[in-house]
Amino acid sequence: MGSKFLNKLLLIAGFASLAHAAFSAAHHRTYLRLTEQEWSTLPLDIILQTVISLVLVIYNIIQIVGNFKEIRATVDMQQRTWDTLGNFPSFYMFNHRGRALSPGYKPPELNEDE
Repeated sequence: MGSKFLNKLLLIAGFASLAHAAFSAAHHRTYLRLTEQEWSTLPLDIILQTVISLVLVIYNIIQIVGNFKEIRATVDMQQRTWDTLGNFPSFYMFNHRGRALSPGYKPPELNEDE
């Protein structure tokens, strides 16, 4: 059995423990209502179970996912020159009102048959 299998098993156990802690908290709240006691905080065992389960889940998710890659914006920018640095092809517009300011511009004629 590999390390990944053990991590997946511990992850499932962590989620089950978190679900049990949530059920215990709801059960404790119901108990306090039935006995007409004032609610102040959760018992320490429920809080500890929640924290330990959460740490177990986070650790095993990180182990299963694998290595994180570093996010660096400069890697993409290092390959670009100053000429292409501000070049955004998605913002190109060829049909704009600047041509109407040209002295030789003649607007297209509308076809009335359409």
